[in-house]
Parts: sequence; C-alpha cells; structure tokens
Amino acid sequence: MFSLKPPKPTFKSYLLPLPQTEDHVTSEPRIKKLEPVLLPGEIVVNEVNFVRKCIATDTSQYDLWGKLVCTNFKISFITDDPMPLQKFHYKNLLLGEHDVPLTCIEQIVTVNDTKRKQKVLGPNQKLKFNPTELIIYCKDFRIVRFRFDEAGPESAKKVCLAIAHYSQPTDLQLLFAFEYVGEIYHNPAKKVNGVDPGGGGGSGGGISSASGQQTPLFETYSDWDREIKRTGASEWRVCSVNEGYMISTCLPEYFVVPSSLADQDLKLYSHSFIGRRMPLWSWNHPNGSALVRMANIKDVLQQRRIDQRICNAITRSHPLRSDVYKSDLDKCLPNIQEIQAAHIKLKQLCVNEPFEETEEKWLSSLENTRWLEYIRSFLKHSAELVYMMECKHVSVVLQEEEGRDLSCLAASLVQVMLDPYFRTIVGFQSLIQKEWVMAGYQFLDRCNHLKRSDKESPLFLMFLDCVWQLLEQYPAAFEFSEMYLTILYDSARISLFGTFLFNCPHQRVKESTEFAISKNIQLGDEKGLRFPCVWDWSLQFTSRDRLLFHNPLYIGKSAPCVQNGAVKTFKRSKKNYSSTLRGVPPALKNGIISEQEFLPRRNSLILKLKPDFLQQTESQSNSMEQYFRDWFAKPVDLHGVILPHISGTQIKLWKLCYFRWVPEAQINHGGFIAAFHKVSLLADEVDTLNRNLRQCKSNSPLQGNCSELDQGRMYFRANGLNDTSGAPDFLSSSFPFSPVGNLCRRSILGTPLSKFLSGAKIWLSTETLANED
Repeated sequence: MFSLKPPKPTFKSYLLPLPQTEDHVTSEPRIKKLEPVLLPGEIVVNEVNFVRKCIATDTSQYDLWGKLVCTNFKISFITDDPMPLQKFHYKNLLLGEHDVPLTCIEQIVTVNDTKRKQKVLGPNQKLKFNPTELIIYCKDFRIVRFRFDEAGPESAKKVCLAIAHYSQPTDLQLLFAFEYVGEIYHNPAKKVNGVDPGGGGGSGGGISSASGQQTPLFETYSDWDREIKRTGASEWRVCSVNEGYMISTCLPEYFVVPSSLADQDLKLYSHSFIGRRMPLWSWNHPNGSALVRMANIKDVLQQRRIDQRICNAITRSHPLRSDVYKSDLDKCLPNIQEIQAAHIKLKQLCVNEPFEETEEKWLSSLENTRWLEYIRSFLKHSAELVYMMECKHVSVVLQEEEGRDLSCLAASLVQVMLDPYFRTIVGFQSLIQKEWVMAGYQFLDRCNHLKRSDKESPLFLMFLDCVWQLLEQYPAAFEFSEMYLTILYDSARISLFGTFLFNCPHQRVKESTEFAISKNIQLGDEKGLRFPCVWDWSLQFTSRDRLLFHNPLYIGKSAPCVQNGAVKTFKRSKKNYSSTLRGVPPALKNGIISEQEFLPRRNSLILKLKPDFLQQTESQSNSMEQYFRDWFAKPVDLHGVILPHISGTQIKLWKLCYFRWVPEAQINHGGFIAAFHKVSLLADEVDTLNRNLRQCKSNSPLQGNCSELDQGRMYFRANGLNDTSGAPDFLSSSFPFSPVGNLCRRSILGTPLSKFLSGAKIWLSTETLANED
C-alpha cells in the first residue's frame, strides 16, 4: 500500500495556513501493504489507494494518508500515519479507529471541486462526475471527510458507489449479521476474540457480565417466572398462550398476565387489540401495585366490556383490590414524529451549523429544537406515574395505540425510578431486554437500518438521555457510567447484534430460519439462528476497557467497611445522605418551582409543572404536588425511589454523546472525565486499603492474594498512597472517544457556547437576558 505524507515544516509559521486546495505534496509515496482486519463473513467489495482523510478544514498539515476500503460491514480507512495531537489507548475490538459501520451511515455526499458539483448518493444511483471529495454523515453525529486528489478518478467513483449501495440494503437478510452468523454456523471453530458469538437470540439462558452475573434474555418461561418472584407479584402468572407465536407475531412467546385471566379468555380477547397485543405485565411494586402495558382496543363494540374485564383482573391481582389508573400516552406525550423532528434539529445544531454563525443564538436555538422539552415531558410524566404507584397504591396501565413505542420508554423510566436493581448494569440490561427487545420495540424501523426514513425515530436514544439525566442528578445511585450509556447507544448502530436488529422476536425467528434454509444451515431444535448478543461485551472490549462501564461514585446496597480491624457491613441510614441537598436553593431542591413561579419567563426553558391529570380533582392535584415537595425535602435514599429534578436549569444537554466528535468543543484535561479520573483513583485506593486490611485480618500470605490485588473495579488505578502523578495526556472531555478526523469548524472560545461547555448555567438566550426586568 502506498502512503503519502506532506513534508514536515522546517520552521514555525505565524501566518495563517494556505487553503488546502493549494497544498502540494512533493514527497515520494512510501510503499507499504495495508490490509483491513475482517470478521467472519466479511468481504472487501471495493477499495481505493492514495486517499487523504481530512482532519481540519483550514489546513492539510495533519491529514492522514492511506487506503479507503468498503466491506459488507463497514467502511475502513487504513493508514500507518500516527494520529496527530492525540495519545489514546481505548479501542473497539470489532471496529478500527477510523472505521464506520455501514448501518451508522446516514448520508453520503460526493463533491467535485472542478465542476462545482455535489450529489447525495442513494442506492443503485449513477454518478456522472468523478468525485474529488467524499463526506460521510453518520447517525452518531460524526462527519468524516475524504479527499481523492491523488487517487484514480474511476477508483474513487467506484468506492463511493459501493459505499452507497452496501450502506442502504433493500432486505433485512442483506445486513452483515446474517453473513457473519452463517459463516459461524458453517465454521464453528471461528470465534471472535476467543468468544462464542452465539447466544443473542437463541434458546434460553442469559449472558454473563463482567461481574459474572447473568443478564436474563426473557426468552424462556423461567426468566419471567424468576422476575415474578423477584418483585413479589404473587397474583400474576407466566402465560404461554403465544408459544410458537400462535396468537401475535409482535409479542414474546412468554409474558405475564393476571392469574385470574384464563388462557381461553386471552385467546378470545386478543382479536380485539391492535396487533393482538394483549396487556403485558412489566413490574410489581412491593405494595402490590402493578405496571402494565396495553395496546388500544380496536373493536369499538366490545371495547367497554373487554376493557372492564382487563381492569377487573388487574384489580383482583392487587392485595388491596385498588383501582386501576390508565395513562393514555398518545395524548400526554410527544409522538414519534415530533421526537424525530426534534432529533433532526438537534443534529443540525450540533453538527451541521457552523458555530461562528449560530453562537449568538445557540442556546435559544437549542431550546427551539424542543429536544430538552421532550426529555422533561417523559421524566415528568414518569414521575407522576411513580406517585400513583408509590403513594396512591394503584396499578398503572400504560395505553398506547400499538403499545410498542412510547410505552417502552415510559415503562422503563418508571422502573428505573422505583427499583434500584434496574440501576445496576445487569439490571439495566435486563430492563432493556424485557421492555424493549422482547416487548417488540421496532429497532429495525426506528433505527432505520434499511433506510426507511418515514419510520425512523430516536426513542431509544431519548430513553438513554433520560437515564443520563437521572445519572447526572444522582450519580451515586447508578452502577454504570455515562460512557456505558453512550457505548450502548453506539452498539445499536452496529449491524451485528441480534439485540437491536429486529422489530420483534418473531421476525428474528422467521428471517433467520429462511436464511438458514437458503444457506443449508441445520438448525436442529433451535428457534432460528443465534445472533451475537450486545450484552456479551467481551466481543467489543477488553476486560480493562470494560471497567469504563463502572461508575466510581456508585454506592452499592451494602458496602464493606472496617471498624476496629474487623470487616463489617455498613448499613447506611438517612443521615448518611443528609448532605445531598445542602447548598441547593429551595426553589431547586425539588425541581418544582413555587406557586409564584408557575408562569414561565419569555424564551425560558422553564415549563409550567403543575400536574394536569385527566379526571383528577383539585385535591388530588394538590396531593401529588405535596408528595413531590415532601419527597425532595427528605434526604435521598439511593436504594429507594429517585425522582427527577425537572426545572429549567436541571435538564441538561448530554455533552459527551452529542459533542464528542466536535474537536473545538473539547476541554483538555477537563469536563466530566477530570472528575471521573480523580474519583476512580480515590475509589481504587479505598478498595486497595480494604483488601490489605482483610488480608491482615486473615493473616494470609501476601503472595496468596496477588491476583485479588491486581483486580480493581476502576479503569484508572492508584499507584500508591503518595502518588502525585497528574491526569494522563490523552484525557479530554471527549474521552473515551476521539474527535480527531471529523469535519472541523473554527474555535468557539469565549462564546456563550464555550462557557456552557465549561459548566456555566447560562440557559437563557441573549434576547431573553436583554428583555428581562
């Protein structure tokens, strides 16, 4: 492979660099063979040499030279040039530093400088000019840019057409996961990273996490039965009426229903629900209140009778025989089209719009996207549902037209707020598996893997954003970090994991069975092919890199401590958390503004937060408001209920996820990672001291516990008690992601945006500030 580099400068210039179109490469190309690293079933479909990956728009000094390769899984830029201005150790085992999965590509733009033409490439389209530049817009807010100045024009055109063709498949079975799994079935000896890739959609069991715990996949009767017992839902049972998907193709084979509902009744009632999606149990409160999801009843004549029958069954499953509260999500929450529109505006603001042209109105433009408003809506409504279950002791039914979009998000948020188990890594993974994957969330359509834009909507991203808001407000309540949430979002864009590849479990069975027949794969007793599961993180990351998932601030249910040389269990009382709200203004302690502040200021992000439930009396509204005020006035129980702060200054933009690819937005040795680094060192030091004390108490030889001493929970390790070393050189606010290599803009230092990125609470726009009294 040939690699071209501009000559190194011999003196430091204080003049602005020349435009890159005037840069001339005078050095001779170095010949070196560069080949992509391929997974089982992955093939190279096209490639081009002498490609320049652009690092900045105003200079080519730092550009990288190499080969651009298109496979049936990814586009890969291969270079032996060192990445400029960066020292970085973290990597994905499936993707190189310059790789982009085909399913992560949103738009492909080809440019010809000479003819001043550009074209957005679709599948099976022709390109009438030879491209001199290729710009890849990614779904994760990345923009990657390549130049073909030294490449052959025909080769450049072919690789652009290949990328457009393979990134926009017309059929589900053309996604790479099918070729990958087919190769594994034909050659069982092939394993990636020494791990059996199966288990993400086959028969039974769970996936082990780094801690050794199993993440239940809820594909079997026993998984649901264990969840019933874990939550104490004694009046509920696992139903197998849909075994073999005989009743509904968009429901799991096993789900939980009230014990008083017989299978025959379910078969009879199923025809009246949209998509035959019968009521699904999600979770039970210790007080007996249940959380249930249900699609609308399409049979108008039978609607009242069936609805009453279902509600009576849920009531009988409550130990107090309490009433059922129904929440119509279609009426009280934004729909998927509105969420998609907000996501597009947010992406344009964070990626496409030059900062120097928008910085004066950037904050008001952020407000106008309505993304943060919708985040607040979901958090607020979920908190109100928590009130109904926690305080009123009533069961809640989430009703939605099909019961597989908004209800996924609302049901998951309610459980995260109520159940500390779902704030652990394994618990959170089981929650997504239960409420999203098995409940029939349409990942294929909503993530737009097949480029059907009319069905796309970032509901899963909005859920992760809502969870991040809670993590930001209660960092000690969550076992996982925001890096884990971001990496989980990225994993949904990799066309390898069966977890995020299908619209429902039945589609996996149907499509993979058809594929197996076409490829002469013997399935035996398996229900479809077994795809890799995203919860098997060893496929993507080393054991050290997986430590980034752990939140160093997390306080477990019981933490070991040492008193008088003896190891004891430290049971935290409310007094241990009494300092949580110290120093917080009264108006912000509970996230609910006072009565005189109910009217929002003009252009403000603060909304009117007074509850407005349908058919709710004024006394009930006051009761809910009083519940929130009383809850926020008390010390926080990190292992009990947590409620979100929803005032304007408390709902923030998820900077790590949305700004990680913008080099100008990064803070060297700053941002959240600075605190993460310091807290990790402190947590690791405490763990080391605890292990040493346990060792002294047990009088065991020092060498006997060397393996234990080498196993820490933290990515950053403390070298010793007197260690004074600073932060590693590669730390910036984008960690563990690399912003280098994306389409850059000019600096934003000194602007309102840069102050916002540095942590200043300046949410109001400049127009609002000017008009304030």
